[in-house]
Amino acid sequence: MNTIYLDYNATTPVHERVFTAMVPYLRDHFGNPSSNHIYGQVNKEAISKARAQVAQLLGCEPREVVFTSGGSESNNCAIKGVAWANRDKGNHIITSVVEHPAVINPCRYLEKQGYRVTYMSVDKYGRVNPADVEAAVTKETILITIMHANNEVGTIQPISAIGEIARKKGIVFHTDAAQSVGKVPTGVDELQVNLLTMAGHKFYGPKGIGALYIRQGTIIDSFIHGAGHEHGSRAGTENVAFDVALGAASELAYNGMEKNQERLVTLRDLFYNLISENVDDVVLNGHPTERLPNTLNLSFGGVFGAAVLAELPEIAASTGSACHDGSGELSGVLKAMGVEPAYGFGSIRFSLGKDTTEEDVRFASGLVARKVNEIRGRQA
Repeated sequence: MNTIYLDYNATTPVHERVFTAMVPYLRDHFGNPSSNHIYGQVNKEAISKARAQVAQLLGCEPREVVFTSGGSESNNCAIKGVAWANRDKGNHIITSVVEHPAVINPCRYLEKQGYRVTYMSVDKYGRVNPADVEAAVTKETILITIMHANNEVGTIQPISAIGEIARKKGIVFHTDAAQSVGKVPTGVDELQVNLLTMAGHKFYGPKGIGALYIRQGTIIDSFIHGAGHEHGSRAGTENVAFDVALGAASELAYNGMEKNQERLVTLRDLFYNLISENVDDVVLNGHPTERLPNTLNLSFGGVFGAAVLAELPEIAASTGSACHDGSGELSGVLKAMGVEPAYGFGSIRFSLGKDTTEEDVRFASGLVARKVNEIRGRQA
């Protein structure tokens, strides 16, 4: 049985060209990039190229890119690093209630250290109101951290507007863009951010590699102390092969983004239309237009999304965030959006990617429609 993979927001397969780019640095080029001989310098040059490729995707300078082990580390470095570096200026942080745990939990950790955190509410689409953010700012505010795109419903936040507020008030602004990098434009100047998180495995790179954009002049404490790697921001001998992989994935995303966006929007909307034509009482979760091109979160009234997927081994999808699924509790994101439990528990997230075809969409939508109607029939 072939399973149709519709969980690209959880992780993506490594692109063949990304894999090809990294293999020589796993097999042949083993030198330490800090070494002055040829073995080290080959790897040092590879890292420099990768850093430039990431910078091209983000529209920044290569020296502003710090390689990390992934999104969670980047978020921790950004949030804790800014908090610790600016403790003498204030202790107030602003975030939202729909952030990924890799943002929420560092904020909760800092609360135990005496920092004060304001968790902004969202509207029915999962969006933060920039005016509310501005109203929450105090003289003690040192950091605003709002995600670019939500991992569960795909809603894209008004980051540029919030960034303008942060810039005007002299507050460091961080965005977790792990779900948006490679899918939609994430130019750091347009977004008006000081810090931006990216994760390689969300856009066809391997797991275990990411980056943190740090705008030049932004003061942030080092998170890992040791030697002077990554411009002194993150100690540790570089993971050359994975740095190269992130660079290759970034170049692929930069060159193919517009075409991929158009294709995914077409398939996503076809999926939604086919479901809507064949199933009653379906609700779209998230913003109808301001959302990721590949993400479709639907609630089916009267059924449990987990039960639907349990009876559909032909489809790999998610009932929410794959990072903290299976808790048996209503998704915190949907709850914050005001989705009623009867619909919240009936939600399924379908996220499409580079290998998704129209045939996949038509087949999967048919399976889902029949299964939902069948389960409802059994309950009648």
